[in-house]
Amino acid sequence: MEKENIAVGLDIGTTKIVAMIGKKNEYGKLEILGVGKSKSLGVARGVVNNITQTIQSIQQAVLEAENNSGYKINDVVVGIAGQHIRSIQHTDYVIRTNPEEVISGRDIQLLIDQVNKLAMLPGEEIIHVLPQEFKIDGQSEIKEPIGMYGGRLEASFHVVVGQASSIRNVGRCIQSSGIELSGLTLEPLASADAVLSQEEKEAGVALIDIGGGTTDLAIFKDGIIRHTAVVPFGGNVITDDIKEGCSIIEKQAELLKTKFGSAWPGENKDNEIVSIPGLRGRDPKEISLKNLSKIIHARVVEIIEQVFTEIKAYGHEDPRKKLIAGIVLTGGGSQLKHIKQLVEYITGMDTRIGYPNEHLAGNSSEEISSPLFATAVGLVMNSIENNSNSAYKIELKEVVAEAPKQVVFQPVAEEKIEEEVFNEVELPVSKIENETTESKIRRSFFDRYVDKIKDFLDNAE
Repeated sequence: MEKENIAVGLDIGTTKIVAMIGKKNEYGKLEILGVGKSKSLGVARGVVNNITQTIQSIQQAVLEAENNSGYKINDVVVGIAGQHIRSIQHTDYVIRTNPEEVISGRDIQLLIDQVNKLAMLPGEEIIHVLPQEFKIDGQSEIKEPIGMYGGRLEASFHVVVGQASSIRNVGRCIQSSGIELSGLTLEPLASADAVLSQEEKEAGVALIDIGGGTTDLAIFKDGIIRHTAVVPFGGNVITDDIKEGCSIIEKQAELLKTKFGSAWPGENKDNEIVSIPGLRGRDPKEISLKNLSKIIHARVVEIIEQVFTEIKAYGHEDPRKKLIAGIVLTGGGSQLKHIKQLVEYITGMDTRIGYPNEHLAGNSSEEISSPLFATAVGLVMNSIENNSNSAYKIELKEVVAEAPKQVVFQPVAEEKIEEEVFNEVELPVSKIENETTESKIRRSFFDRYVDKIKDFLDNAE
């Protein structure tokens, strides 16, 4: 029987950890078999800061995904984010020993390996080496060099670099959770795979993934990744601002943000007020929705402006680098009301909300096709590309083998079992009861006997 290519993605976020199990169906779409979600406790701004809590959260999400799908997870592809991520542009070349032979995948791998040996800053590690365009003997703008002749093979690369210790900490959490790490992917790249179409990548597009702890950016042009960045602010900062500004607890601030929050203060009328229950019998607090929107607006503007600075750093204003498809927003933060209009207002670029449903099978639940799960869906797609067999079906044979034993065993030994149960449970109880009454009789008899002896001795004297 053909082995199923089951893929597993694990999104270790600041607010939630998601384990997702999926496979490709016969139409080439992604079929989600199971999802597990747990509250992320040991991660801040995309970086692990408490190993024990992170391990517990991972185990919880993995267990839930396994229970939902009926599959046992072996290994996972994990998303990497955090403020320590940076990207650099690099050009390198190799001189081929035999120019009479056509260029093969081995030559490109040789070039990538050469880039992987680049000297980085102390404590840094290369996460991705992504070839952009190739040059063969001076001929530029070659996208696919395999099968061509040439002596000098040159390429420009987009190199993603991260803090080695942060990457190792993530690896440690995975292994301590009892699963293997099969691959690392930069989270904005995973989100881009899930929500962007090939046409958008060709035309030029900026993907902004607003998560809990970080906001990730990935820029594509001519179908090639051109720029990546991680801004160390996300939805949690907005929640903190609401908490401080309205003097309420975090749970209430998060609820206010998701239910009544808006990134555009003009939308709320002055007389719109929400009443929040006070703590431990205190009077309820009344909060104006206009003030709430002002708090959210100020922070969202700051986040978007930082991301827009990165888009300008890529060179968006250069006509040749223009992003025709504009901006795609995804992640939990993209669900904030009126954020699309605010981003369009600040950047002057067309904006849409990115849902990962383009690559998902038609029967996928509404929850999975939410922007919240964009990164997890992208990680599963990445795992499928690696042809990994990351999970195996929990065999029903074991259960079936046990079931007949019980079925066969019960009718044959039903009476015996009942007798045994009766003998084991009922009799000792009645024995104990008899013993206690008997002992009482014995004791009273013994006491009387002792009294009689005492009387006899007294009389004898």
